[in-house]
Amino acid sequence: MADKNKAKFFDPKNVDLKNNDLRLHAPHVDRNKDVILNVLKDYFPEKATVLEFASGTGQHASYFASQLPNIHWIPSDIEDDKLASILAWKNHCGMPNLADPLYLNLMKEWPLLPKVDAVCAFNLIHIAPWTLTRHLFKAASSLLESGGQLYLYGPYKRGGEHTSQSNVQFDRNLKSSNPEWGVRAMEDVIEAANRTRFADPTILPMPANNFSLIFEKL
Repeated sequence: MADKNKAKFFDPKNVDLKNNDLRLHAPHVDRNKDVILNVLKDYFPEKATVLEFASGTGQHASYFASQLPNIHWIPSDIEDDKLASILAWKNHCGMPNLADPLYLNLMKEWPLLPKVDAVCAFNLIHIAPWTLTRHLFKAASSLLESGGQLYLYGPYKRGGEHTSQSNVQFDRNLKSSNPEWGVRAMEDVIEAANRTRFADPTILPMPANNFSLIFEKL
């Protein structure tokens, strides 16, 4: 009998990748992929297994796998169209170090996964309930050994204030879509990390009023 807790890779049996291009495209990924890549090069081990939460279209995963051939990149998502897109991007880039996407739902019981060297999530926690952030840290902590890294990228408030007027409007738009969404206070995120055995992060200001937070597992 199959282990219900075992991690599930996306089943592409009903996806015709030969006759249909299922790759989704998010323009913001093209704008931020190179600055994120520079952070990965500076802070992640040269050889590592990396799990990406909520990989979305799969553009980041395919690009980083092509630029970092010694990194084994494991993408994941919960939506079938995103999982199909990730698989299509994987086939398009043809990189052997890019794994098939995993179906992972951070809000449910965590499946059995092997240990990884690093975990990352890009532009995620502001488009999800705050509960997801706590689940994310708990999941990452369970996967990482001491010294492992967790990289979060996105917009944050600092000292209770937005860092730009555009983020004020962005936060309003998020909350109008879902009251549980919103630009998170960096201090709250760090506190949640500390509660799950992560040290205070390295904080890197990024273009377009974003930040990179690099946490290390204690």
